[in-house]
Amino acid sequence: MKHLRLSLLVLLLSGISLSTIAQGDRYTSAMQPHIHTVYTVDTVPSLQNAVNAFERIGAAEKTRWEPHYYAAFGCVMMMNHEQDKLQKDRYLDQAEKALAQATALVPQESEVVALEGFIYMMRLSIDPAARGQKYAALASQTFGRAVALNPENPRALALQAQMQYGMAQFFGSPTTEACATARAAMEKFATFRAVSPLAPQWGQSLAEKLQGACKE
Repeated sequence: MKHLRLSLLVLLLSGISLSTIAQGDRYTSAMQPHIHTVYTVDTVPSLQNAVNAFERIGAAEKTRWEPHYYAAFGCVMMMNHEQDKLQKDRYLDQAEKALAQATALVPQESEVVALEGFIYMMRLSIDPAARGQKYAALASQTFGRAVALNPENPRALALQAQMQYGMAQFFGSPTTEACATARAAMEKFATFRAVSPLAPQWGQSLAEKLQGACKE
């Protein structure tokens, strides 16, 4: 699990087609620049500003889950740029708090559940030896639930594949299951079309990297 570092988040975000974040209604237009920030900016102050903006939008748009989702996602991005383990956990605490608000609105939304699993996976990455027993199980179970809620969700499959691959490497076991999941993720990405301008769009490059590793 030591591979869950900057490279993972770079893979998650690279290749996003920002042209699909089209102009729309007032809510959509308010969200777009901050989504662009969490997808493309790698400085904590800018990410924090985006998270703050999502929190303000979420407070005003009380029936919308997307601001809370992206606030949580932004906190995970900030965690990645922090070296101190305690501060990493604080950012993930913020992420969990924000995501809980999204979960309250759409408890069966696969994208939200997948991000919950991602947060667990990043908790694990802070101290794999000490946290493996708890967070490996939580992440794996949560990714499984995200896939069950929507088998067409490529992000859920890509994250599940990363978790399976990391666990296989950690225990020195075959990566057959992880590679099959990565192939499934790539198949879903090939036909994926965002259902709205605010729909999550990240993760394809992670699936591509895993598929490449499986061919080595």
